[in-house]
Order: sequence, then C-alpha cells, then structure tokens
Amino acid sequence: MSRIRELVRPHIRELEPYPPGKPIEELERELGIESSIKLASNESPLGPSRRAVEAIFQQAEQLNRYPDGSSYYLRQAVAQHLDVVPESLLFGAGSDELLEILVKTFLGPGEEVVYPWPSFAMYPIVTVGMGGTPRPVDLDAEYRADVDKLLDAVGERTKLVFLANPNNPTGMSLGSAEFERLLQGLPDHVILVADEAYNEYVRRPDYPRSLTLIASHATLVVLRTLSKIHGLAGLRVGYAVGDPELISYMERARHPFNVSSLAQAAAVAALGDPEHLERVRSLTHEGLALFEKGFRELGLDYLPSDANFVLVDVGADAAAVYERLLRLGVITRPLGAFGLAQHLRVTAGLPEENQRLLDALREVLGR
Repeated sequence: MSRIRELVRPHIRELEPYPPGKPIEELERELGIESSIKLASNESPLGPSRRAVEAIFQQAEQLNRYPDGSSYYLRQAVAQHLDVVPESLLFGAGSDELLEILVKTFLGPGEEVVYPWPSFAMYPIVTVGMGGTPRPVDLDAEYRADVDKLLDAVGERTKLVFLANPNNPTGMSLGSAEFERLLQGLPDHVILVADEAYNEYVRRPDYPRSLTLIASHATLVVLRTLSKIHGLAGLRVGYAVGDPELISYMERARHPFNVSSLAQAAAVAALGDPEHLERVRSLTHEGLALFEKGFRELGLDYLPSDANFVLVDVGADAAAVYERLLRLGVITRPLGAFGLAQHLRVTAGLPEENQRLLDALREVLGR
C-alpha cells in the first residue's frame, strides 16, 4: 500500500468512481470518424429553450458577482410552477448534489441506504462516500422496483430509501398504488427520496402525484431536475421538495452559492417556456415509438419506457456491439457494469439520429 493510499479514508479508497464519457470530438479523433451522434446520456436532443439561452447572455454581464445564495427568483418561479410554499424547496447543482446533501444531513457512519438495483449509479457512490452502507435490492422480473423486497430490506439502521421513478437505466416506473404502499410501509425513521428526474416524460396515467403526499408524509422528499427535458444538463440545476422543517436542515448542509447565476437565470426562463417543454416531450415520444417499432422488426427485446431512453437486449455482448456502433459514429451506453451484459441504453434523439441508430444496429447485428 502506497503512502498516499494509507492517508485516504478506507471507504473512499474502495469507491469505484463514476465512469465519465469522452467528448465527442475526442472520440472522433481517436476513431477517425466524423458526424457522430450521442444517444448515451439521456440528454434533450433539442437543447434549451431560446428564452433560457437569452437569459444566460443577459446574466453573463454580472459574472463578477457571486450568485444569489438563496436562489430567490428561481425559488419563487418553482414554487409558483409546482404550487408549493417556497420554504419547501432546496436547490442544488443537479440531482447529484441534492443526493449528497441528503446523505450528509441524515446518514451516519455505518447507517444504511436502501435502493433498487440496477438504478442510478450515484446512489452507492454518495452512500459509501459518507461512510454509509449501501443496500441494493434486486428489481422484480419486469425490471421494476420490488416494493416487498425494498420493505423487507429496511432495518433499524436504514435511514434513506432512494427510488428513481422512472428508473434509470430500465425506464420502468411505479404507479401510484405501489408508490403509496412503499411510502406507507416505511417506518418513521426512514426518509423516502423519490428521484423523479424523468417525470415529465411519463406516459402511464397512474403515475404518483408525489408532491401532494408531502403534507401527510414529512419524511418524503421529491427530487426534480432541469437537466433532462429542459435541456440544461450543462448548467447543473435541480431541486428538492419536502417538508419545510426537513428542508431547513438540508439547507444547513448546503454550500453557499452552489447554483451558478447562469443556471438560476436559465432555469427561471426555461420554466416560463412550456411550449418548448411540450416540443421536447412530443419529439421524445415519437422517438421512443420509432425505437420500439425498429426493435420489434430486428427481433430485439426491449422495455417500454416512461423516460427518454429505452433499454434494449441486443442478444449479444453489449460491450462488443457498443464498440462496433462507435465505429459507425453512434454512441450508446453499454450496461455490463449494472449486471446487464446484453443490454444497451439508447436515448431518443432527433428523428434522423434515431433512424441512424436503428440502421447501425441492423448492420452490426447482421439482421
């Protein structure tokens, strides 16, 4: 063991860092290709609202000033958008920071976080990073969160349950009956964190109205983000909604000036452009329909998604398929690290990008 390694806290030493992707330009240089498309990161294919872009340019004149530490105008905009009191909101640099604030506020060394698996890769990372114990729970046979198994996994040392709904990387979601059964079944010492990054894409009619449950369940926290359908992934801005007292303790653990002034300005403008949101949603649903039709024609199994991506079983080593698609200029996400060795996750892009993915898959698989 090196001298430096000895200085590192044991639980940090054992952490597997989140694997970043390479910039498209670097991949193109390495592989000698041009005009590649990225369908790997669940990003909006249309980019941000024009109103958000204009707000960024206006705010750029004030970059010599620190951002508003209270996110005052963004707080008012989100409170009005959701019809909640401003004190029930906490803002962060994307959902990742909000998860870190949650474990920093509520999780002690050796205490447990329960979550379905496979799911968002940051759940075990933030848990172990705080010295906590991750408790992954297998999804059910339909790749949904298994409420019974989640409740069985909760014990005296459990402090948090993370639930991505819809789930990433499977795209599956829980309906309101199952969600409320989970919420009702948790003991009072456990906080349920409903991570709803993809809620705007959901097509199922019985999706939980989670925000309406906070008044009667003070240990429910709902996470939302402007990275996905609003197209602000490059600015990192999200928010938590919860009981005002619970949120007040999370505020104590938040760093000051954590949401940049550009992010705040763009987020306010994005929330004021519902027409852009609807365009992204419509385009995404059209893309999902094209994927589903194409996968059926290719004889590939896939999961019906409530998010902006599809999990598809390519019937072969997905890492090898991913590499061959790369050389055709199509970037997807192989999921071997999640125990899904034959699966790719593909994000709905522009119509021509979606068709290019299907054509490339047909060529790679010889279908």
